[in-house]
Amino acid sequence: MKTREHKDQNIIDSVIKNCEICFVGLVTHQGPYVIPMNFGYRDGKLFLHSAPEGTAVEALEADPRVSICFCKGGKLVYQHKEVACSYSMHSTSVVVKGKVSFIEDMDSKREALDIIMENYTNMSFTYSDPAVRNVKVWQIEIEEITCKEFGIPNSQYRQKYL
Repeated sequence: MKTREHKDQNIIDSVIKNCEICFVGLVTHQGPYVIPMNFGYRDGKLFLHSAPEGTAVEALEADPRVSICFCKGGKLVYQHKEVACSYSMHSTSVVVKGKVSFIEDMDSKREALDIIMENYTNMSFTYSDPAVRNVKVWQIEIEEITCKEFGIPNSQYRQKYL
């Protein structure tokens, strides 16, 4: 099986847009910590939201670095049905490394919340001031982004990429 790195921004955007959740990795005082989260992504900007306090917020206030994984696919593929080592999962992932900043401005928070909600509903909403004040909105400054496709059978790899 082959792995291919994709550099085309359209492919990267498509993988992110076709995921329902992402997995956010950060470091707490007790060690590594990974949480599944809802997200919004538009024009290369990534937004998340959470409760205003808790383990993740405390960790990010101390160290804003994150690694975020998006993964789509997950189809079992094989080269030879009788050979266990030839099995793999065909999937495509995007891994983002960056830093979190918390959005404090009420209008900017509303805009980010709309981006998150549009990702799931394609609708716009009105948010009360108390609701906006009581949510932590994260903006990710993307420092590095990679996209890889895994588990490509050798014959398909030759046809598709060579």
